[in-house]
Amino acid sequence: MTTNLVCVGACYLDTILTVPSYPDEDSKLRASSLQVRRGGNCPNTLEVLQQLLWEERGARGRSAKVRPYLVTCLPSRSAPATARIIESFGVETVVDFSRCIFREENRDPASSYIIRSLATGSRTLVNYNDLAEMTLSEFVAATEGLGGHDTWYHFEGRIPATTLQCIQWLRRSDPKARVSVEVEKPGREGLEELVAEADVVFFSRSWAESKLYTSAEECLRAQSAKARRGSHLFCTWGSQGAACTLPDGTTVSCPAVGSGETIRVIDTVGAGDTFIAGILFGFLHHEHDWDNGTKLSYAVQVATCKVQQEGFNDLGFKALRRIVVASGLEVDK
Repeated sequence: MTTNLVCVGACYLDTILTVPSYPDEDSKLRASSLQVRRGGNCPNTLEVLQQLLWEERGARGRSAKVRPYLVTCLPSRSAPATARIIESFGVETVVDFSRCIFREENRDPASSYIIRSLATGSRTLVNYNDLAEMTLSEFVAATEGLGGHDTWYHFEGRIPATTLQCIQWLRRSDPKARVSVEVEKPGREGLEELVAEADVVFFSRSWAESKLYTSAEECLRAQSAKARRGSHLFCTWGSQGAACTLPDGTTVSCPAVGSGETIRVIDTVGAGDTFIAGILFGFLHHEHDWDNGTKLSYAVQVATCKVQQEGFNDLGFKALRRIVVASGLEVDK
């Protein structure tokens, strides 16, 4: 049986300026490189996930078990930016865009401007989005007909009040659906209310630190008291890897690199989205033959591959090679 994976979140065109160091206010600085690429949490996750699905299909010689959908607000169907966003997934993409919400009065996409410092590796983001946000009624219309069988909904948690309404509607209309949500941006009110509603929750390090947690494990211990019964909670912690709290209360941790191993960090943009793709892949493709520790290790290794390269190109193959060689994880049986 094929599982529908419905990812709900914003889609951006990212302009990334790489600079020697972060500029002082009211100063002038020459960038060493400029990239324009499609971004956004859910689109990034889907781009990585489709690569993992391709590698799995090639290794096992069988069709994919997951059909991914993107639900996002885009400019007019005829806008060049819309075509560029869809084309960014490749001509052989497995992602279904038929459920997207098109703002016919808009020609410009949501945009993100990222200043990346070579001196510190920091990323400073400035966003601009003139597209009206998705409403509950639009979500209901966009997802019509997707329920009734195995369906997983993943929410960015962008507008917590609307996300909460969507999840609550799903609990009433499709009680068998599984729901995951991101708790990422510090200071965004309403995110903690989502923890109690989701089956799987992804916490970012920046959000956890804003709540004065000093480790992934501390964050998960505190948040597990607020979580839905039987849920899985994940928290990433940069170079220290990630941790997961299981439904029985057990916490499992996984480092990003092995003992004595060193890596060169090149691009951390989208690393958290990549981790989420790895976890979703584990749940949707290996729910019964991988234990939770294996799912966590897999996602950490995929994210570790991502930070060692620009963008997401060929990440599925590189991640598969790293996992098989470095950790001995079997993905081709």
